[in-house]
Amino acid sequence: MSNPIVICQSGGKFTTASDGSLSYVGGDAHAISVSRETQFDDLRAEMADMWKYGADSMTIKYFLPNNMRTLITISSDKDLQRFLDFHGNSVTVDVFVIKNENSTALASVMPSTTGALITTPRKRASRKRLVQTETPLNVTPVAAAPAPVPTPAFLASAPASENAGRFNTLAATAGEIQSVGQLKRVKLWENCITGLHQQFNNVREVRDALRKYSIAQGFTVKFKKNDSMRVSVKCSVDGCPWRIFASRLSTTHLFRIKRLNEIHTCGAGTGTDSHPRASKKVVEGIVKEKLHDNPNVKPKEIANQIQQEFGIELRYSQVRRWMEAATEEIQGSYREAYNQLPWLCEKIVETNPGTAVSLNTREDLRFHRLFVAFHASLHGFQSGCRPLLFLDTMSLQSKYQSELLTAAAVDGNYGIFPVAFAIVDVVNDDNWHWFLVQLKSALPTLQPITFVADRQMALGQSISVVFENSYHAYCLRYLAEELKRDLKGPCIHEIIGVIIEHLYDAAYAPTLDAFRKCIESIRSISPEAYDWILQSEPTHWANSFFEGARYNHITSGIAESFYSWLTELTALPVTKIIDTIRHKLMELIYTRKVDSDQWLTRLTPSVEDKLQKEIHKAQSLQVMFSPSNTFEVQDFLGAVNVVNIDAWDCSCREWQLNGFPCSHAVAVLQHIDRDLYDYCSKFYTTEAFRLTYSESIKPVPTVDKPAPQELSEVRVLPSPLRCISGSPKKRRIRSRGVVKRPLHCSRCKGEGHNKVSCNVAY
Repeated sequence: MSNPIVICQSGGKFTTASDGSLSYVGGDAHAISVSRETQFDDLRAEMADMWKYGADSMTIKYFLPNNMRTLITISSDKDLQRFLDFHGNSVTVDVFVIKNENSTALASVMPSTTGALITTPRKRASRKRLVQTETPLNVTPVAAAPAPVPTPAFLASAPASENAGRFNTLAATAGEIQSVGQLKRVKLWENCITGLHQQFNNVREVRDALRKYSIAQGFTVKFKKNDSMRVSVKCSVDGCPWRIFASRLSTTHLFRIKRLNEIHTCGAGTGTDSHPRASKKVVEGIVKEKLHDNPNVKPKEIANQIQQEFGIELRYSQVRRWMEAATEEIQGSYREAYNQLPWLCEKIVETNPGTAVSLNTREDLRFHRLFVAFHASLHGFQSGCRPLLFLDTMSLQSKYQSELLTAAAVDGNYGIFPVAFAIVDVVNDDNWHWFLVQLKSALPTLQPITFVADRQMALGQSISVVFENSYHAYCLRYLAEELKRDLKGPCIHEIIGVIIEHLYDAAYAPTLDAFRKCIESIRSISPEAYDWILQSEPTHWANSFFEGARYNHITSGIAESFYSWLTELTALPVTKIIDTIRHKLMELIYTRKVDSDQWLTRLTPSVEDKLQKEIHKAQSLQVMFSPSNTFEVQDFLGAVNVVNIDAWDCSCREWQLNGFPCSHAVAVLQHIDRDLYDYCSKFYTTEAFRLTYSESIKPVPTVDKPAPQELSEVRVLPSPLRCISGSPKKRRIRSRGVVKRPLHCSRCKGEGHNKVSCNVAY
């Protein structure tokens, strides 16, 4: 099978012959070669460059062999391979590059088959049917379409089924013209359905074409069949013979109209019908389809898309309510998901032995809290991670009260390594204490652990009680927020940024002298801030005072990089949240395990890079010889630091804080011909990193998952409904609310008002 020469044509137009075949007239042509190795993206980029089009603003089409009536679209690598299959024996093949703004106009020249046999509709037994009147939405209607050009009528009886299933309703819109753009769009929608044998790329294109066509023609359709294999619709008016049946072509995703009757006896498209407004079912169907295509789409984005495509204005609350209903239909019931938690917990432990799971309910069976720590995470933390855990919390998007508590570590390559998480109904001292108790039970270690967390007294007490001989480092970000909240006085907002910068410098300062220098700078700016900092227990957040080992990590938000995607997801049932986290952990462990297999260095890449920088800085240092293991190191400015290689200690304290030799220690070790890697923490080695990710999380099969109706006994009820107005909260939960900055008057320097409302005379 040879590679055909592809003749790319663009700039012309299609014309329809009397027999219904299409021909391309005008434009320019270029020839390129396409092989089996050619990727669609590369082909599209080459054609876009050829015609100076945007890659996303054009469509590539071609004809099948011996068929000049149907244009086929190339939109993926599979489409490109099928194109080569169809034309593998051809020497040359014509391909047409069409700009997207002209793609709809192309539909107007696609022929309706004129040789089909006109038959009479089958008579059906009349029966009374209760029709529910739908209240129209208060929307901005799209213009009513002008009368279409008459087209031949074709009759085909869609396969009737007594079990047709649920009917989805699409209603039309009409009203005053809102813009020229909407009028043009609706006029083009008249040609979304062009005739028998019309072809579509997938089932979504069929549904979209039917929706737009019904809106443009001003009638209502009902789906009799609507699945991935076939779509059968009829006019909703009793007795009207208009019908369409389309089905998927075998071995492809292409859909084709197989049977069509374009006769309307209800007055659609003639200007005699009442042109009903868009019903709720119409918009609900649109919202559901858009949510299915993009689960992470935002309500405002859907509202804007519907406004642009259909001219329908929707409120945020409407779209959000429909999105919740559609999500529940797609993902499952939020309420029933809580009752499936006992089954899920059993399955997790069964498929992942060694995993710690604990589920608690309140006296009334309402959900209280759930703790999960996978065996792979526990093993990885104990085998290859530093004894350092970051505690944090964030709010989950859910219709029920649910918050996420997390405990995460850092691997040898400075990557986040989640160890345990819990879903609780509310963040409070009791739930945090319970979380730490479960974590202690899952981590039976006597090694002291440093916890980086918010400065909550109750949390600090829980850490000291549950994990004896451990350390509590305050998260500096929370500390800075408290400082911003507590500082008062005129013009404080102008200097708070500088104060916070000095606060961070003081936290990172390795020595007591450097710390004092930073806070003295703060005192010169604000004595109140200086006093506040001295009373904030620097022993828990400043490197120069802290007794534990936190490896220079001063904030607890490191887990945000992993869990932040949860806040971007639409609301999920609680079982889906747990399963989504499990999938993310599985992917994380597998990816990093594969990546580390390619490493050839003794240390992880990040630490190897840091060590090389210290080696470079050590070249300008001078080592004073000493017969003992303590050395003096002098820099080019004459400053002297003392290094003790046996104690892994340097007076600059960078070696102790980071866990690998500082430039002074590197100079000494090279001077006495010692191996630098022997003086690096074992947690930074490639071997320790591979041990961290040596265990994997096993899949949890759902084949035997009980259906909601099979769960006769209610074991877990949902937590109380969350009271939210407007957009759901996405910010992380803070232990103490951040108060808005009070108003300050620039005229009288008073608080509570500004100069506009000031009563002091000029």
